[in-house]
Amino acid sequence: MAEDYYTILGIAKNASPEEIKKAYRKKAMEFHPDRNKGSKEAEEKFKKVSRAYEVLSDEQKRKLYDAHGEAAFEQGGPGGPGAGRGGFRGADPMDIFNQMFGGGNPFSDMFGGGGSQESTGEDLRHDIKLTLEEAASGVSRKITYRKHVTCAKCSGSGAEPGSKKSRCPTCHGQGHIVRSSGLFAMRQVCPTCQGEGEKIEKPCKACAGEGRVVAEHSVDIKIPPGVDSGTRLRSTGNGSAGRRNAEAGDLYVVITVLEHELFERDGDDLACSVPVKFSVATLGGSIEVPKLKGKTLLKIPAGTQGGTIFRLKGEGMPSLRGGGSGDLLVRVDIDVPKKLSEEQKEALKAYAHVSGDAVTPVSDSWKNKFKRFFG
Repeated sequence: MAEDYYTILGIAKNASPEEIKKAYRKKAMEFHPDRNKGSKEAEEKFKKVSRAYEVLSDEQKRKLYDAHGEAAFEQGGPGGPGAGRGGFRGADPMDIFNQMFGGGNPFSDMFGGGGSQESTGEDLRHDIKLTLEEAASGVSRKITYRKHVTCAKCSGSGAEPGSKKSRCPTCHGQGHIVRSSGLFAMRQVCPTCQGEGEKIEKPCKACAGEGRVVAEHSVDIKIPPGVDSGTRLRSTGNGSAGRRNAEAGDLYVVITVLEHELFERDGDDLACSVPVKFSVATLGGSIEVPKLKGKTLLKIPAGTQGGTIFRLKGEGMPSLRGGGSGDLLVRVDIDVPKKLSEEQKEALKAYAHVSGDAVTPVSDSWKNKFKRFFG
């Protein structure tokens, strides 16, 4: 079974174009063939992330993929060969990479014209479980987790206090070297300074020259009303600190909403089943039905049948994107008593006699339909 493109890039299905681009940049740099010499596994992963980015970064192709999966781009599929502008023939992974990172010099976007390479901190994930009530009202949570933080001893520089930095003798401060292969030239991270462009005389002992250490970190997360299982909230800059004062990554909070004993959820709508006495369903009346907050009276018309669904407008979950709330769907289940008193039995027998139930347990019209159905 083919891997899901969203999974390959490590993003949610509702990821924005910016998140798709950021995820591709990281994955492409990680698996680039020039950084993984001779690794067939890295080469295959590089091709996969390039293919995933090519589809998901194009609005039309992304819609086709969401609707049909990879089958959309196979021979005969809606986006396959011959499908016009939406067709998918699979661009060269290196062409995609070069377009992203600056044409003929794929690493120029990362390194600029010279100087040190920033090693952005890693994005992190934290899972939070909520009750349905918490998901409906929204809550604030203080979460504590471990991550890389800026080294206090060297203030993120990676050097022992008082020690000096000198220009890297290998790359002469550029942070990269150029390797030639026939007609092509490719920039690569300097193996001596790892792209920093500088050589530290005495690396910081606390962080071993990284400029960051692992420590506990706490942050307050505000969870808006209407979240559902799978909702991802991004807290910018609360991921791991980058090496040597580089930009920090982001923290992604992933929500799981626990099952409720009364309500089932379908998007912004809620549903529940309520038992109704036979007499109330027959004669009509009012019953109390639960809501997420409190309860309300529901009018039951005379002759209500089991399975009837009543819709209470605006009593469901609030929309995460704003604009009101969903509905509460109440399903009526006829409550058939398992035990009856003698008085109740006599009353029910009298009703059956008056109704003719004892003589004709099944109506003639239904019998005729039954006969016609079976010929």
